[in-house]
Amino acid sequence: MTPHNNANLGDIAENVLMPGDPLRAKYIAENFLTDYKLVNTVRNMFAYTGNYKGKKLTVFSSGMGMPSMGIYSYELFKFYNVKNIIRIGTCGAYSPKLNLLDTILVDNSFTIGNFAKALNNDDCHLVHSSNKINNKIQEVGISLGYNFKKIEPINSQETINNNNNNNSIYLGNTVCSEVFDYYADDFEKFISVFPKDLNIIAAEMEAFALFYTAKYFNRDASCLLSVVDSRFRNQEISAQDRETSLNNMIKIALETAIQLD
Repeated sequence: MTPHNNANLGDIAENVLMPGDPLRAKYIAENFLTDYKLVNTVRNMFAYTGNYKGKKLTVFSSGMGMPSMGIYSYELFKFYNVKNIIRIGTCGAYSPKLNLLDTILVDNSFTIGNFAKALNNDDCHLVHSSNKINNKIQEVGISLGYNFKKIEPINSQETINNNNNNNSIYLGNTVCSEVFDYYADDFEKFISVFPKDLNIIAAEMEAFALFYTAKYFNRDASCLLSVVDSRFRNQEISAQDRETSLNNMIKIALETAIQLD
């Protein structure tokens, strides 16, 4: 046990799915796992271990932000012998080519923050997700009828896409922010410091900490995201929808997790 986790050694599987929201972890356990049990309740950061298609899996909530993700992923890798973590989260779109509830597979996560400096005295601000897991996600996704598309920078001749393509998963780089970007006083100034060559397509708040911690322990981590808001649209989905309507992303993550070494 740790100060943040009251699971016993052996209660947590080698392969873990990590939503941010504890209620999403509960939703996944109740709707997708069999013979599941609640293995962590500290700070109501729920974790459930059960079976998916006969394979042992854990769904462990991370909470919001890099500090919270950093704590839980560090402890899972170091103390609970976890090998692979797939974050399944939500994001805001930075590309007009993305629609609400589109799915993103993260390639690189960029941050202007100092998570790596604080953990490991490493002046690192860009970290890659696991090639092993990303390749498996693409293999699984294709078998389920999805295609994977790289989002290129928009040019002045293109128009905003208003048609959801539920069969596509978009590959791209994301920013991992220390603040909820909608609260930034000057959004354009906020995004102006991001390297232009990265073509950042979305923002979230946990992936950099997960990827860097996995790298630190020589383990593997990836991130699937569903778009739940966009600066290009006067639309958003409710908190309840964020909890329950992300099943496509969840299913791909589950199918991937049971095939990982």
